[in-house]
Amino acid sequence: MVDSEEFDVIVVGGGPAGSTLSSLVTMRGGRVLLLEKEVFPRYQIGESLLPSTVHGVCRMVGVTDELAKAGFPVKRGGTFRWGARPEPWTFSFAVSPRVASPTSYAYQVERAKFDKIMLDNAARLGVDVRQGCTVQDVLDNGERVHGVRFVDADGNERVAEARFVVDASGNTSRLHSRTGGSREYSEYFRSLALFGYFEGGKRLDEPISGNILSVAFDSGWFWYIPLSRTLTSVGAVVHRSMAEKVQGDPEEALAALIAECPLISEYLENATRVTEGTYGKIRVRKDYSYHNTRFWRPGLILIGDAACFVDPVFSSGVHLATYSALLAARSINSIMAGTVEETPALDEFEARYRREYGVFYEFLMSFYQMHRNEDSYFWEAKQVTRNEHRTEFESFVELVAGVSSGESALTDAESFVQHFKERTEELESAVDQLMAENNGSAAMLKSAVVKQAMHEGSQVQMRALLGEDAAQEAPMFPGGLTPSLDGLGWEYTAAP
Repeated sequence: MVDSEEFDVIVVGGGPAGSTLSSLVTMRGGRVLLLEKEVFPRYQIGESLLPSTVHGVCRMVGVTDELAKAGFPVKRGGTFRWGARPEPWTFSFAVSPRVASPTSYAYQVERAKFDKIMLDNAARLGVDVRQGCTVQDVLDNGERVHGVRFVDADGNERVAEARFVVDASGNTSRLHSRTGGSREYSEYFRSLALFGYFEGGKRLDEPISGNILSVAFDSGWFWYIPLSRTLTSVGAVVHRSMAEKVQGDPEEALAALIAECPLISEYLENATRVTEGTYGKIRVRKDYSYHNTRFWRPGLILIGDAACFVDPVFSSGVHLATYSALLAARSINSIMAGTVEETPALDEFEARYRREYGVFYEFLMSFYQMHRNEDSYFWEAKQVTRNEHRTEFESFVELVAGVSSGESALTDAESFVQHFKERTEELESAVDQLMAENNGSAAMLKSAVVKQAMHEGSQVQMRALLGEDAAQEAPMFPGGLTPSLDGLGWEYTAAP
């Protein structure tokens, strides 16, 4: 008989989602066990952050100063060679370069360093962090999940019980199906990414030298992320049907894709690929846009990439992970405090997380639609308004219509296509205005899809900055819940 330990919450996975939720629950007095199968620091893809993580969630858990001292490159926005115009254009987090907000920046981070900062902070706050522990399965009595079976760092089989198990183990999660749902992949974003790391690559001019550079080319698009003064992450995203471009010798495959893209070739002209150590391997990532049909069941909650992930062109991965952790932590804290019942608390978590996922999904579809190249299979396949296949539209409408858009009339694929065409034209017009008037991001922030994508992150930042002085938010949904004054729980509000 294996002895069992007892906690309020068991978190599986120590990445940004797991460490954030653990910290926020511990800050409300919860007893949290965090089980991470690897030993930090460890390699992880995904290096570009948004301000909502840096100035919102990271401020709430108390690592803002530590991030500032870590020497990460400052990211003031994104620079794109994308759309109808041949020259690059820049989206800034500041509305105007002349009026920069104190929080109008983020960082490019080496995830091994960033994740360790977050995990070490969770341990300082009182989370029982155990690394080198592999969770084998959940404990399930049929009505609810009530713990996990795991193997500890010494190879011993262990059991731990808790009121809640939170799966924050990422896209390779072994537990996501235990909610009773399934993982559904996006046909629209069904792509492959081939990526490596380079020393000595060119930088954008100041003050945007730390920006991510995203460049569309015939076979797909490249990311170019400065991780230090000399180290750069470089990756090509291609359609799944073009898998032959990433097969065979990875060195030759990546070199061939770089040769297809003049701007990336220029930036890497005097660079050398890293061939040793953590960054020495060329890696492939596939099928990285999906969502689970259920985010929770009694006793089990999915957050971060265990629940959903969408194409990374706008650096939304860590934002969605930490935002979902904040939402789930509010729900857990409220349930344990007895102020909100389990079902409404976790329904609020899932509805808000699905909405945010849907907002970025719609924004990214609009972003892809902007780049028109009828001679390229990759980009022709992204032209939603010409696509005769409606399955993707129908599932997307079910996911976000009337939620992210607020337009209940979007109940069928044809309505969505028209709505989507209007949104894309609005975004294209905003980019044209941005370049013509050199007006920072004022024009783009008036675009509905960009405004939606930035809204929730801005709310999180504002609450983190003002704390209990922040104004009471309105419910996101009729009769829904609102954040408590400290931002760590939910409160009931009267239905409008």
